[in-house]
Amino acid sequence: MGLFDNVKALVGGKKKSDGNRKVVFRKNVNIEKRFEFVRTAVSGTMSKFFMARDRETDRVVGLKLADPQKTGLFEQRFKALKKPPEGLIASNVEHPNVVKTYEYGITTKKQNYVVMEYLKGSGLHAMIYDRDSMLEGKRLSLIRQFAEALGAVHKAGFIHRDVCPRNFIATPDCTGLKLFDFGLSLPDEPAFHQPGNRTGTPFYMAPEIVRRRKTDHRVDIFAMGVSFYQLLTFELPWPSNDASGLAALSHDTLAPTPILEYKPKLHPKLVEAIMLCMSVSPNDRPKSTDQFLQMITDVDSAMV
Repeated sequence: MGLFDNVKALVGGKKKSDGNRKVVFRKNVNIEKRFEFVRTAVSGTMSKFFMARDRETDRVVGLKLADPQKTGLFEQRFKALKKPPEGLIASNVEHPNVVKTYEYGITTKKQNYVVMEYLKGSGLHAMIYDRDSMLEGKRLSLIRQFAEALGAVHKAGFIHRDVCPRNFIATPDCTGLKLFDFGLSLPDEPAFHQPGNRTGTPFYMAPEIVRRRKTDHRVDIFAMGVSFYQLLTFELPWPSNDASGLAALSHDTLAPTPILEYKPKLHPKLVEAIMLCMSVSPNDRPKSTDQFLQMITDVDSAMV
């Protein structure tokens, strides 16, 4: 069964088997009646995440509610291409380092919603911003798990398009992490590679996105490299106080600050792999997360 066959099979509350779990699509769901909102977890650019109790199952879950206006503008770009909804994309990516999706659909207020496992822990971006000491000695493991999660997205046939520490949650003991939020994700197919879709988080945006060129999964490899650089140094490769899209204009006009200027004792193989990820030309980056992981196979510590 193909991806778009799954869409048809799910309409009307039908279930799709995903191994030992089932992902359900529903329409006209009264969110306020169905869920008890415990607290706001995260606010994104196009949606809000809540910790909620599902009154049907008495399970605490993560609930994502999309902003209809913002989501509509994004979806309009791909109307002719029949882009699969976020929930369907998320449900097709299964990996221990990717959040589990339980259900998705449309509310009575015409909002897209996704129900997922509730993740306890801290956002990786917050830990980096706070220079959290919990990261010490655990970064190499987190880097490998990060790459594994992103690899699962690519192997499922998608481009995440918003890879950054903000979309990863670390476990309370900081020994693991999970990727979430597929709001900007697209199928990794030629029709979706065309120029013009300038979306993502500017600090992590590949030059081909900024310059409106054709894109593929290697935009995620670039963003992964920026994320690893920041995780290791608490700094961005192109320091900027401008969080708008203008910040990304330097990604192909200025060389990134060498990572060794911040961390001179980093393992040379790790340094090489990360800096290659941030190459201006996609052809110079690792072709896949597997290739990146192969490059750092012999690295047993981030520091030499």
